[in-house]
Amino acid sequence: MDYEFLIEDLDLNKSQKAIGTDKGLAKIGDAIVNLSYSVAKSNFLTKNNPNKKPIRTGKKVGRTILEAALKKANLKNFAKNRANAHDLADTVEALVAYVWLANNITLNEIIDLITENLAGNLYNRQEEIKNATNAFTELLNNIKKFLPDK
Repeated sequence: MDYEFLIEDLDLNKSQKAIGTDKGLAKIGDAIVNLSYSVAKSNFLTKNNPNKKPIRTGKKVGRTILEAALKKANLKNFAKNRANAHDLADTVEALVAYVWLANNITLNEIIDLITENLAGNLYNRQEEIKNATNAFTELLNNIKKFLPDK
């Protein structure tokens, strides 16, 4: 089923700020981002587990990770002026939701992109933050082509 009708109003003017600051999109994107990261982290940990036993984790993505990824991907122009870390994280979530609702990326593609870009020891919190930031930066760089220029 197509869900593009949920973004038709945003597609009328294709404004960066309208998409990046939409609270409803951010809520949908929050679920997509957290589900995708949980599955990607579970994939990564399982593949790198010496005894190959499945590891399942339900991990939320911290706003510092999403804020840093947005800045590294040079997509801060989608956020509202004078945005704090929470606002910038919401912007990432809104962008992911927008691209997903527009059928430009699937949930499996999001998960695969994140998984492919994870590295290191994800049991070490500082290393996880660094590597998750890089993974989400790559995701954002990958979806840029589906976002409006202005």
